[in-house]
Amino acid sequence: MHKRLDAYRAIAALAPKHYLAYQVWVWTDWFTSAIGMTIMLFFWRGIYANSPTVAGLDFNQTITYILLAQILVGVTYSSLILNAGYMIREGMIAIELLRPVDFQAQRYTYALAELGVALLVRLPILGLALLYGLRLPSDPLAWGCFAVSLLLGQSILFMFEWLLAALCFYTTEVWGLYMLNYGLMLFLSGSVLPLVMLPDAVEIIVRNLPYAQALFVPLSFLSGITPVQDAPQVWLQQAIWLVGLWALSRWVFRTAARKITVQGG
Repeated sequence: MHKRLDAYRAIAALAPKHYLAYQVWVWTDWFTSAIGMTIMLFFWRGIYANSPTVAGLDFNQTITYILLAQILVGVTYSSLILNAGYMIREGMIAIELLRPVDFQAQRYTYALAELGVALLVRLPILGLALLYGLRLPSDPLAWGCFAVSLLLGQSILFMFEWLLAALCFYTTEVWGLYMLNYGLMLFLSGSVLPLVMLPDAVEIIVRNLPYAQALFVPLSFLSGITPVQDAPQVWLQQAIWLVGLWALSRWVFRTAARKITVQGG
């Protein structure tokens, strides 16, 4: 047991090394995030120029949500599908499956470590958001609800993408699958606008999808869209999603791995 924990700690330690090795990516991420945040600020100023509220949200609520979404949206993106496709294509997946550490558990450990490092790396973007009028809540309960919901939401998204990664066993090209997931994540997570602004029927469907669990649901606590009193119900829904996707993803991946085909032979 002790050796297994050491293995997971070693895997988690790779996340900060990854960011240190690719510092250009960090600078590029900061630059593109700053540009995106600036565009969103002026866009929503224009939307609220002729109306004090939109879908029951005032400008301060909306801009707080949007700025926070621009900070976190980069954290939610994952290359899990691309990495799975690469390992299957090169035959490396066979080595990974033979290791004494559970393959899904090691990737999940790395994903959580990467989440923590990514949040720290994006602190300079938070400073810019504060200059743009971001109003963070002073209630520690809101922050607690956000933290728990973010952890559950990111875990849900990981299990969902693991389910999609299992499809890489059945295809020789994963770029299209990755871009499809990327596009859906962009629009269905709530990174462009608060999901409460969607038509009621659409909102009910979209906010209960895995993408929304990773971004909109956690941020709704910080922006005041979801009151902290609703946290137990929200967490229960997320826990059900997580357990269901965990069981399904493991079954699908185990079934798909039996049909492994490596390109080229």
